[in-house]
Amino acid sequence: MSATIIFDNRNYVSRLEQAGFTRMQAEAQAEVLTEHSETLRAALQPLLRFYEETAHRDLATKGDVLDTRLEIEKVRAEVEKVRADLKVDIEKVRADLKVDIENTRVEVEKVRAEVEKVRADLKSDMAKVKYDLLKWQIGIGIALVAIMAKGFGWLGF
Repeated sequence: MSATIIFDNRNYVSRLEQAGFTRMQAEAQAEVLTEHSETLRAALQPLLRFYEETAHRDLATKGDVLDTRLEIEKVRAEVEKVRADLKVDIEKVRADLKVDIENTRVEVEKVRAEVEKVRADLKSDMAKVKYDLLKWQIGIGIALVAIMAKGFGWLGF
């Protein structure tokens, strides 16, 4: 009798990405959970083998029961150690994510400030160009009026 638990890494990564995690962060979490599952499976495998062997025997002795209890306690201790290690790993990943998120926010604010500066510079340049164009239009208009006045003899010169 063998127990197999299937963990869908791609679906897990996809769901984390949809929740706002970067691909690298989502893959890191998926790897940690996969490693944890493998560690638990490895820790439980001897116990499963022991249960398979005892299931085929007709009667269990007191020694068998005692051995089973000892094995269970060993597995529990291993599981608790793995659980504690996993909690530490998860907290480290969370702290790293918080730092990454804050750094990204700072970078976004810098980019926004740069965009606003460029936008202001463009507005200033556009105003100058409009003013220069208007000057040229007025100058050309005056020149055309002068040429027409001379050509039609309006001013008498």
